[in-house]
Amino acid sequence: MVVISLCDLSGAWSQPYEDAGYGVWRVDLQKGEDVRLLEHRPMHVRGILAAPPCTMFASSGARWERTEDEMLHALSVVDACLRAVAVYKPKWWALENPIGKLRRYLGEPTLRFDPCDYGDPYTKRTCLWGSFKPPPKTNRVEPTEGSKMHLMSPGPERQNLRSVTPPGFAHAFFEANP
Repeated sequence: MVVISLCDLSGAWSQPYEDAGYGVWRVDLQKGEDVRLLEHRPMHVRGILAAPPCTMFASSGARWERTEDEMLHALSVVDACLRAVAVYKPKWWALENPIGKLRRYLGEPTLRFDPCDYGDPYTKRTCLWGSFKPPPKTNRVEPTEGSKMHLMSPGPERQNLRSVTPPGFAHAFFEANP
C-alpha cells in the first residue's frame, strides 16, 4: 500500500504509515520535488496527506501584507495537492493548514483540532479538509506548553519547525485511517 505525503519536509505525519510497512512517497520542494510538477506514476494509492505551506494562509501571519502574486503562488501549491487527489483517487485524503484564510478557498474544514487534543501539550489551531475518518479526541491533555509555536525564536528554520506535525495527532490519524 502506498501513501503519498505532499509538502512533507519533516515526514512526521506520514511516519506512522512508514513504520507500519506502507510505501511512503514524500514530496517536498526543499527536498527537490515540486508538487506542482508532479507527474503521474501508475500505482494504487491508499491515501494522500498534504500540508501545503501556510505562510500565506495562517492567521498568525495576517498582520503581513500579501500580494496577489504571492497568494496565487500559494494557491497553486494547494491546487497541485488537490490535483494529486483527483488523479490517484485514494481511499482517503487530507489537506492540513493552520486556521486562517484557506477556508475562503476550500470552504469549511472537515476537522479542527489542537495538538493537545491528541496528547501533545500545546495549542496550534489546525484545520483538515478532505475525505477521511476524523480521529477521536480521546487522548486530550492540558496545553501546559501553551502556544509554543508563537514563542519560537526567529531564525531560518522557524517556518520548518512550526510546520512539523504533532506526533500524537499523526499517530491518531493513522489509527483512524489505515
